[in-house]
Amino acid sequence: MRKLLTAAMAITLALPASAGPISFANGWQEQRLSLFSSNDYTFGQNLSMTSNGSVSIAWTRVNRADWSKRGASWSWTVEKSVPPTNLSQKGGDDRNISLYFVFVPEDVAPGLEGANIRSLLGNDQVRIMQYAWGGNHSRGQVIQSPYGPAGQGVTIALRQAGTGSHSESVDLAADYARAFGGQPGALVGLAVSGDSDDTDSMIRAAIGNLALR
Repeated sequence: MRKLLTAAMAITLALPASAGPISFANGWQEQRLSLFSSNDYTFGQNLSMTSNGSVSIAWTRVNRADWSKRGASWSWTVEKSVPPTNLSQKGGDDRNISLYFVFVPEDVAPGLEGANIRSLLGNDQVRIMQYAWGGNHSRGQVIQSPYGPAGQGVTIALRQAGTGSHSESVDLAADYARAFGGQPGALVGLAVSGDSDDTDSMIRAAIGNLALR
Protein backbone atom coordinates (compact mmCIF):
# COMPACT_ATOMS: atom_id res chain seq x y z
CA MET A 1 0.00 0.00 0.00
CA ARG A 2 2.86 2.41 0.76
CA LYS A 3 4.25 1.80 -2.75
CA LEU A 4 0.83 2.54 -4.25
CA LEU A 5 0.40 5.78 -2.31
CA THR A 6 3.91 6.90 -3.23
CA ALA A 7 3.20 6.33 -6.92
CA ALA A 8 -0.08 8.24 -6.75
CA MET A 9 1.57 11.12 -4.90
CA ALA A 10 4.30 11.32 -7.51
CA ILE A 11 1.71 11.73 -10.26
CA THR A 12 -0.13 14.38 -8.27
CA LEU A 13 2.96 16.47 -7.69
CA ALA A 14 3.96 16.22 -11.34
CA LEU A 15 0.71 17.72 -12.62
CA PRO A 16 -0.36 21.38 -12.54
CA ALA A 17 -2.73 22.27 -9.71
CA SER A 18 -4.08 25.51 -11.18
CA ALA A 19 -7.62 24.12 -11.43
CA GLY A 20 -7.68 23.35 -7.70
CA PRO A 21 -7.76 19.59 -7.00
CA ILE A 22 -10.71 18.16 -5.09
CA SER A 23 -9.59 16.67 -1.80
CA PHE A 24 -10.43 13.09 -0.97
CA ALA A 25 -9.87 13.79 2.72
CA ASN A 26 -13.35 15.03 3.65
CA GLY A 27 -16.95 14.35 2.66
CA TRP A 28 -16.41 10.94 1.10
CA GLN A 29 -18.21 7.86 2.38
CA GLU A 30 -18.53 4.26 1.31
CA GLN A 31 -21.76 2.77 0.00
CA ARG A 32 -21.86 -1.03 0.11
CA LEU A 33 -23.56 -2.76 -2.80
CA SER A 34 -23.64 -6.08 -0.98
CA LEU A 35 -24.04 -6.95 2.69
CA PHE A 36 -21.03 -9.26 2.57
CA SER A 37 -18.79 -7.35 0.13
CA SER A 38 -16.77 -4.21 0.68
CA ASN A 39 -13.60 -2.59 -0.62
CA ASP A 40 -11.01 -1.00 1.65
CA TYR A 41 -10.58 2.74 1.05
CA THR A 42 -8.01 5.15 2.45
CA PHE A 43 -9.03 8.81 2.18
CA GLY A 44 -6.60 11.72 2.09
CA GLN A 45 -4.98 13.86 -0.59
CA ASN A 46 -5.50 10.77 -2.78
CA LEU A 47 -8.00 7.94 -2.52
CA SER A 48 -6.39 4.51 -2.40
CA MET A 49 -8.36 1.30 -2.65
CA THR A 50 -7.90 -2.42 -2.21
CA SER A 51 -10.58 -4.75 -3.55
CA ASN A 52 -10.34 -8.48 -2.90
CA GLY A 53 -13.19 -10.32 -4.58
CA SER A 54 -15.44 -7.43 -3.59
CA VAL A 55 -17.25 -4.33 -4.85
CA SER A 56 -18.43 -1.03 -3.32
CA ILE A 57 -18.58 2.69 -4.05
CA ALA A 58 -17.01 5.70 -2.32
CA TRP A 59 -18.98 8.85 -3.08
CA THR A 60 -19.38 12.52 -2.28
CA ARG A 61 -21.69 15.40 -3.12
CA VAL A 62 -20.47 18.23 -5.36
CA ASN A 63 -20.63 21.76 -3.98
CA ARG A 64 -23.32 23.91 -5.57
CA ALA A 65 -20.62 26.26 -6.91
CA ASP A 66 -19.34 23.37 -9.06
CA TRP A 67 -22.66 22.14 -10.44
CA SER A 68 -21.97 23.85 -13.78
CA LYS A 69 -18.52 22.30 -14.37
CA ARG A 70 -18.16 20.64 -17.76
CA GLY A 71 -14.67 19.13 -17.71
CA ALA A 72 -12.46 17.11 -15.40
CA SER A 73 -8.92 15.84 -15.02
CA TRP A 74 -7.27 13.36 -12.67
CA SER A 75 -4.43 10.90 -12.28
CA TRP A 76 -4.69 7.25 -11.32
CA THR A 77 -2.50 4.25 -10.62
CA VAL A 78 -3.19 0.52 -10.71
CA GLU A 79 -0.66 -1.74 -9.01
CA LYS A 80 -2.68 -4.97 -9.17
CA SER A 81 -5.30 -5.56 -11.87
CA VAL A 82 -8.38 -7.65 -12.53
CA PRO A 83 -8.36 -9.60 -15.83
CA PRO A 84 -9.99 -8.11 -18.94
CA THR A 85 -13.80 -8.35 -18.91
CA ASN A 86 -16.80 -7.27 -20.96
CA LEU A 87 -18.06 -4.08 -19.30
CA SER A 88 -21.48 -4.48 -20.91
CA GLN A 89 -22.08 -7.85 -19.23
CA LYS A 90 -24.10 -7.78 -16.03
CA GLY A 91 -22.41 -9.93 -13.44
CA GLY A 92 -19.18 -10.18 -15.44
CA ASP A 93 -17.99 -6.58 -15.70
CA ASP A 94 -15.16 -6.32 -13.17
CA ARG A 95 -12.93 -3.27 -13.60
CA ASN A 96 -9.97 -1.86 -11.67
CA ILE A 97 -11.28 1.59 -10.91
CA SER A 98 -14.07 3.84 -12.17
CA LEU A 99 -14.77 7.53 -11.63
CA TYR A 100 -18.47 8.47 -11.76
CA PHE A 101 -20.06 11.83 -12.59
CA VAL A 102 -23.70 12.16 -11.53
CA PHE A 103 -25.93 14.71 -13.30
CA VAL A 104 -29.52 15.80 -12.69
CA PRO A 105 -31.67 18.45 -14.43
CA GLU A 106 -30.79 21.90 -13.14
CA ASP A 107 -34.35 22.61 -12.00
CA VAL A 108 -34.50 19.51 -9.76
CA ALA A 109 -30.95 19.74 -8.39
CA PRO A 110 -31.81 21.91 -5.36
CA GLY A 111 -34.38 19.37 -4.18
CA LEU A 112 -31.80 16.56 -4.37
CA GLU A 113 -29.00 18.42 -2.62
CA GLY A 114 -29.20 16.20 0.46
CA ALA A 115 -29.94 12.93 -1.34
CA ASN A 116 -27.72 9.92 -0.70
CA ILE A 117 -26.17 7.87 -3.48
CA ARG A 118 -28.87 5.17 -3.36
CA SER A 119 -31.58 7.80 -3.81
CA LEU A 120 -29.73 9.32 -6.73
CA LEU A 121 -29.12 5.98 -8.43
CA GLY A 122 -32.80 5.16 -8.09
CA ASN A 123 -34.03 8.47 -9.59
CA ASP A 124 -35.04 8.18 -13.25
CA GLN A 125 -34.00 11.80 -13.91
CA VAL A 126 -30.39 11.07 -12.95
CA ARG A 127 -27.77 10.46 -15.64
CA ILE A 128 -24.47 8.80 -14.73
CA MET A 129 -21.22 8.65 -16.68
CA GLN A 130 -18.45 6.48 -15.33
CA TYR A 131 -14.95 6.49 -16.79
CA ALA A 132 -13.38 3.07 -16.40
CA TRP A 133 -9.95 1.53 -16.21
CA GLY A 134 -10.68 -2.09 -17.02
CA GLY A 135 -12.35 -4.33 -19.53
CA ASN A 136 -11.12 -5.00 -23.06
CA HIS A 137 -12.74 -2.11 -24.95
CA SER A 138 -11.25 0.58 -27.17
CA ARG A 139 -10.55 3.97 -25.61
CA GLY A 140 -13.54 6.28 -25.69
CA GLN A 141 -16.10 3.54 -26.36
CA VAL A 142 -19.49 4.34 -24.81
CA ILE A 143 -21.01 1.25 -23.18
CA GLN A 144 -24.57 1.17 -21.92
CA SER A 145 -24.72 0.17 -18.27
CA PRO A 146 -26.33 -3.25 -17.72
CA TYR A 147 -27.63 -1.99 -14.37
CA GLY A 148 -30.52 0.30 -13.56
CA PRO A 149 -33.09 1.77 -15.95
CA ALA A 150 -32.16 1.75 -19.63
CA GLY A 151 -30.58 4.99 -20.77
CA GLN A 152 -29.68 6.17 -17.27
CA GLY A 153 -26.02 5.23 -17.11
CA VAL A 154 -23.04 4.61 -19.37
CA THR A 155 -19.46 3.48 -18.99
CA ILE A 156 -16.79 5.23 -21.05
CA ALA A 157 -13.72 3.06 -21.45
CA LEU A 158 -10.41 4.85 -20.92
CA ARG A 159 -7.87 2.13 -20.07
CA GLN A 160 -7.96 -1.61 -20.64
CA ALA A 161 -7.27 -3.93 -17.72
CA GLY A 162 -3.64 -3.79 -16.63
CA THR A 163 -1.27 -1.93 -14.35
CA GLY A 164 0.49 1.43 -14.62
CA SER A 165 0.05 5.13 -13.92
CA HIS A 166 -1.75 7.59 -16.19
CA SER A 167 -3.24 11.09 -16.31
CA GLU A 168 -6.65 11.77 -17.83
CA SER A 169 -8.53 14.84 -19.06
CA VAL A 170 -12.14 14.57 -20.24
CA ASP A 171 -14.76 16.83 -21.78
CA LEU A 172 -17.85 15.99 -19.74
CA ALA A 173 -20.21 17.98 -21.97
CA ALA A 174 -19.02 16.32 -25.19
CA ASP A 175 -19.13 12.85 -23.67
CA TYR A 176 -22.59 13.51 -22.23
CA ALA A 177 -23.84 14.52 -25.68
CA ARG A 178 -22.43 11.29 -27.16
CA ALA A 179 -23.92 9.18 -24.39
CA PHE A 180 -27.33 10.76 -23.85
CA GLY A 181 -27.78 13.60 -26.32
CA GLY A 182 -28.25 17.23 -25.31
CA GLN A 183 -26.47 19.11 -22.57
CA PRO A 184 -25.73 17.89 -19.05
CA GLY A 185 -27.64 19.35 -16.13
CA ALA A 186 -26.13 19.98 -12.71
CA LEU A 187 -23.13 17.88 -11.66
CA VAL A 188 -24.27 16.92 -8.15
CA GLY A 189 -22.19 13.86 -7.27
CA LEU A 190 -18.87 12.08 -7.71
CA ALA A 191 -18.01 8.48 -6.93
CA VAL A 192 -15.13 6.02 -7.18
CA SER A 193 -15.47 2.26 -7.31
CA GLY A 194 -13.48 -0.91 -7.75
CA ASP A 195 -15.10 -4.19 -8.79
CA SER A 196 -13.40 -7.57 -8.44
CA ASP A 197 -16.19 -9.85 -7.20
CA ASP A 198 -17.08 -11.60 -10.45
CA THR A 199 -13.51 -12.71 -11.21
CA ASP A 200 -12.65 -13.22 -7.52
CA SER A 201 -9.44 -11.28 -8.11
CA MET A 202 -7.64 -8.40 -6.39
CA ILE A 203 -7.22 -4.70 -7.13
CA ARG A 204 -4.76 -2.22 -5.66
CA ALA A 205 -5.38 1.23 -7.10
CA ALA A 206 -5.36 4.94 -6.28
CA ILE A 207 -6.74 8.16 -7.75
CA GLY A 208 -5.67 11.74 -7.12
CA ASN A 209 -5.36 15.27 -8.49
CA LEU A 210 -9.06 15.31 -9.36
CA ALA A 211 -10.10 18.74 -10.64
CA LEU A 212 -13.31 20.06 -12.17
CA ARG A 213 -13.28 22.86 -14.72
